[in-house]
Amino acid sequence: MDFYEIAERNKRRTIVLILIFTAILAFLGYVLDFYYFGNRFPYLTILAIFIGGFQAFIGYVAGDKMVLHSVQARPANPNNLKEKQLINIVEELSIAAGLPTPKVYVMDDPSPNAFATGRDPAHASVCATTGLLEMMNREELQGVMGHELTHVRERDILTMTMVAALAGAIGILAAISRNLMYFGVGRRDRDDDDNGGGEGRLIIFIIYIILAILAPLIANILALAVSRSREYAADAGSAELTRNPLALASALRKIKDGPPMKHKNHGVAHLFISDPHKKGISEKDSLWANLFATHPPIEKRIAILENMAHKYA
Repeated sequence: MDFYEIAERNKRRTIVLILIFTAILAFLGYVLDFYYFGNRFPYLTILAIFIGGFQAFIGYVAGDKMVLHSVQARPANPNNLKEKQLINIVEELSIAAGLPTPKVYVMDDPSPNAFATGRDPAHASVCATTGLLEMMNREELQGVMGHELTHVRERDILTMTMVAALAGAIGILAAISRNLMYFGVGRRDRDDDDNGGGEGRLIIFIIYIILAILAPLIANILALAVSRSREYAADAGSAELTRNPLALASALRKIKDGPPMKHKNHGVAHLFISDPHKKGISEKDSLWANLFATHPPIEKRIAILENMAHKYA
């Protein structure tokens, strides 16, 4: 498959993953409200969604500022030739993509990398490391910025904010469930239930216990899957904007061979074009890697870019 087919497949996958998030949240909330307290109205579910949604909303509104501050990014200096080139490239690609020009930042770090942040195209920012500016030629830098501007155009920050809200709500419900099980709340009602359907209720409760324990891990795996899907789609967008998939392929190869990032922040690792911590799992194409890696393997991304290069010859 080329990147366009992969992008469409991953859009569908993102929708499916969000539906799975919602199903897990609904199941946990229903059992928590009805099985423990006999509520037919999902009070605790709504409370968890509200708390998780509020946390995500704060991140959505002010997340770009928090992210840029956390990596010690600074505005690009137009008096510096390399940083001026970065500003010019972002302006050119923004026009090509039909986007408002994002704010341009630079992160002082020798590791070649970049990311985009902001709740929508009108409030977007892109950031490149000094290592990226030193190692990339103009075409390679265009490929990287095309990738980041695709994240902006496709509103991937909004998608990940929605995922964060669902994951947060699942985590809250799972924590409440574990505490209730620990203190035995509602156990007497279940033991006294002599009406029919006891076996079915027991099976449901066992599934519920397993899910309540594993829910945070499942939510994290699903969030990582959404993040990896968006990376493939952003690579496709870069090839479309620059009409030069080999430029991004070359940039990714240099990024892969570059040193790990000095200013490590695990909370924002998924935003970068490549795993900033250079974890080996991100470069493997295995079941384990597909569950826990923040990014798809660079070699796989490079191979797809090289295979589709003939379309732009």
